[in-house]
Formats: sequence, C-alpha cells, structure tokens
Amino acid sequence: MVDVLENQLREDILAGRHPTGSYLPPERELAEGYGVTRTTLKHAFGRLIQAGLLETRHGVGTWVRDFAKLGGADLLPILVRHSPSWLHEVFEVRRTVGALIAERAAVKASTEQRIELRMLLTAVGEANDRDAVQLADVEVHRALARATDNRVYGLLTNTLLNAYLPMRSHLVAPFLDPRSAHDRLEPIVAAVEAGDHQAAHAAADSYLAETAQIMLDELGTS
Repeated sequence: MVDVLENQLREDILAGRHPTGSYLPPERELAEGYGVTRTTLKHAFGRLIQAGLLETRHGVGTWVRDFAKLGGADLLPILVRHSPSWLHEVFEVRRTVGALIAERAAVKASTEQRIELRMLLTAVGEANDRDAVQLADVEVHRALARATDNRVYGLLTNTLLNAYLPMRSHLVAPFLDPRSAHDRLEPIVAAVEAGDHQAAHAAADSYLAETAQIMLDELGTS
C-alpha cells in the first residue's frame, strides 16, 4: 500500500494536482481521500520528502517543494518515469557531458585504463543478447568517466545513466546487434587509446547524438 500511495502522490504532485508551494490537506483528510491509514500516509510522505518532492514542519504541515528550483539531479529518474519528454533534455546533457568526458579521458587515461576500455568494448561486441549489450555499453561509459581522473564526472555519468536505465527495456534499439553497437563505440575508444582529445570529443558527440535519436525514435518522442 505504501508503494501504491507513493506512486499516486508522486504522480499527483508532478501532474500539478497538488501545485508547487501548496500545503497538502490535513493528514486525516488526505488519508481518507486516498483510502489508506495515516500510518501508510506517513510512510509515503517519508519517501517523497527524501526524494525532494515534499517538505514538512512540525506544527505547520506538509507542502509541495518547488523541485524545479530546489531539487537535484537525483529527481531525474522520477521525472523521466512520469514523462518520457524529459529524455530529450537528459540526452542533450548526456551528449554534452559525454563528449567532454571522452575528450578528458583521451588526455588523462592511464595505460591500464586504456586496456580496460578495449576489453569492455570487446565485451559489447561479444554480448549474447540485447540486454547484455546494453549493460556492456554502460560499463564502457562508466570506464570513460573513471579515466578522466575526476570523480565528479563519474557521479554525473551515474546520474545520467540512472535517469534512463529504469526505462531501458524500452530503449533497446541501439543494442539489438552486438557488432553494430561495438562499431559505434569503437571510434571513441580508439581516440582515447591514441590520446587524441579532439577525435575523442567528436567521436563521442557523434555516438551520443546517434544513439539518442535511435532511442527517441523507438519511444516515438522525437
């Protein structure tokens, strides 16, 4: 029941049925309206407060936070699940950040990291189904972020991946053929291996633009 209520409250908040800045009705009234106990309501509130959608103060009440103004990137998975239209913006940032990561990786990657990238790329081409291809592709991007020698790039990569991985079963078109997926990634890895930062930036930009378009076409949200 807590899961169901959390999902319903979240959708009502994001759809504007509980507008930003507004106070929610008293707990007793709200619990009756949703057909749950106050204990269930409190548990759902706790999750939504932790997610950054609600804020509460003892003796004052619970209100809807202005998540667009005050929220963080950890809200992206929730927002993407609510509306796939957010994917356009996620992919735009993914492209910009991903190209910078590849460029820096070409400069900073150690010999061991270049070897790791080649091994992970090989795993993409040898994956035995589309799910495995997709997950192998993800590991290449995580490795590129690690190779930048900047931990913030790693966290940004995780944030962007977390935004759309919950929907990954609907975003498999670029990963249907292991060899094609491998060949799309190969120019990025080759440029990083060669230490060519300009080529790495260009290859990553091209790869991320192409795969984003394929996935958006798959969803029908182009």
